[in-house]
Amino acid sequence: MNSSGPAYPLASLYVGDLHADVTEAMLYQKFSPAGPIMSIRVCRDIITRRSLGYAYINFQQPADAECALDTMNYDVIKGRPIRIMWSQRDPGLRKSGVGNIFIKNMDESIDNKALYDTFSAFGNILSCKVVCDEKGSKGYGFVHFETHEAANRAIDTMNGMLLNDRKVFVGHFKSRKEREVEFGTKAMKFTNVYIKNFGEDYNDEKLKEVFSAFGRTLSVRVMKDERGRSRGFGFVNYANHEDAQKAVSEMNGKEINGKMVYVGRAQKRLERQGELKRKFDQIKQDRIQRYQGVNLYVKNLDDSIDDERLRKEFAPYGTITSAKVMTDGSQSKGFGFVCFSSPEEATKAVTEMNGRIVATKPLYVALAQRREERKAILTNKYMQRLATLRTMTSPIIDSYQQTGYYMTVPQTVGGRTDMPGVTRNSQYKYSSAVRNAQQVITIPVVPAPVMEPPVHIGPEPLTASMLAAAPLMDQKQLLGERLYPMIHALHPNLAGKITGMLLEIDNSELLHMLESPESLHSKVDEAIAVLQAHQVKECSPTK
Repeated sequence: MNSSGPAYPLASLYVGDLHADVTEAMLYQKFSPAGPIMSIRVCRDIITRRSLGYAYINFQQPADAECALDTMNYDVIKGRPIRIMWSQRDPGLRKSGVGNIFIKNMDESIDNKALYDTFSAFGNILSCKVVCDEKGSKGYGFVHFETHEAANRAIDTMNGMLLNDRKVFVGHFKSRKEREVEFGTKAMKFTNVYIKNFGEDYNDEKLKEVFSAFGRTLSVRVMKDERGRSRGFGFVNYANHEDAQKAVSEMNGKEINGKMVYVGRAQKRLERQGELKRKFDQIKQDRIQRYQGVNLYVKNLDDSIDDERLRKEFAPYGTITSAKVMTDGSQSKGFGFVCFSSPEEATKAVTEMNGRIVATKPLYVALAQRREERKAILTNKYMQRLATLRTMTSPIIDSYQQTGYYMTVPQTVGGRTDMPGVTRNSQYKYSSAVRNAQQVITIPVVPAPVMEPPVHIGPEPLTASMLAAAPLMDQKQLLGERLYPMIHALHPNLAGKITGMLLEIDNSELLHMLESPESLHSKVDEAIAVLQAHQVKECSPTK
């Protein structure tokens, strides 16, 4: 199929359209039968570490790479057909557009493989793609030939032909900049006008009566629902651009039937969606910049604290633009946000209020972060610690492996418990010298068959006052002893590692985790994600 293809010295393949769960190990298992592989890399988001849906595979021999391209293209991995092409190190060929053609008005049943099979007769194909969204094919695609002549042959033969009973358009690819210039020229001479918000009382005749005053109309249509009622918008197509422009200038923002109408140039759906996306992205970026360094995240709030009390507690440190306690219905969720007018005020509030007891709980106060930023910080801490350990010359176990916990019970005299009928609960103890959890269990011996109700003795709940009273070196110990069994119940095999990672966090936040299972689960999930990402990186072949 690609026997006439060029000999790429690096023998590197691009593999696209991958499922998000596909890993380097899966790709190695799939492609290794074609020949020895030098390296495999699934490209991932730098912050979230989620797959971007494509990978690069470097073979030792170009012939093996070509064999994989010929025999495995469009094979299915985890329910998705993969798309393979030669990796183009030089972006000049892609950006030049030479040999690249555009196909539109395709039937939805045509996929990448069908498009490839249709156009491969005209020459060697470097890449082929049907553009899709979550619903399937969007009806257009691209085929990039190795030569300009092959692209011309495809256009001459296929343009206007029927594919699955639909006449397709096939033409030379135009860059976004070229299309925008061309479209902008057309947009400046529009004749089709879009009108909305005129209510349900207007029909085609009434709309024509209003808008024909600006010039000769070719068509007027009010859009209707399945019951035949007006949907409140429609289109007027004028004979010339000047009349359409005059209608927009005169009628936009005017009242029709007691309602203010919008009148503007009619746009295609893709253009509207692109414009709305740009506006949304700009609003999002503006919001991020507006709250950068001034928005505080406050958690471990007492249930009695409402918006007014939260504002009152932070008011001494500056001008507050908003203060909000997050709720589930009428019940506080234990956290909220306070936004100051300047970064200096917010910094002062963090310094003064973090750890301060308000009502009955110590507050955790920090600059608000997006989820992606929090995950990136946790990832960086883990990777830095790991790198530091690897540079040490003395043999040492991974810090999170050596953070071990073991279970003991108090010593008994003569094999007897301290008091009849008492069952001692095994205590979790933190020890940096123990790698694996050890459990020592003793069976209490009762001297006489005196029936007494059993008494459960376990570690008492850790409070803020207890933690503050403990020596600084012992605070993490106390927190670790209580966190470990809770994490062990969720992930027994990784409890030591995860506990060690979480102990890097501020004490007030750790205290909040002990009281809030939801908060603990969230942090444990973040730690698991970091460990999995690191494991994938460690297992992936190096270039």
